[in-house]
Amino acid sequence: MSNRSILIMVLVLVGATAYLLLKGDGNIDMGGEKHGAEATHVEEAKKDAPAAPAAPAADTKK
Repeated sequence: MSNRSILIMVLVLVGATAYLLLKGDGNIDMGGEKHGAEATHVEEAKKDAPAAPAAPAADTKK
């Protein structure tokens, strides 16, 4: 394979990848690990969920 055909193949693959990423409407963040206000936490999702009723504690002492 010549260098020209390899370069054309790489450019086609890069173009196809960019097209799919842009048209896929995915929220792709290449920034790495987030800290602070922009980070999402599992605790926030737990606050929104309805709390399960707590079972009454059984008195085992007699």
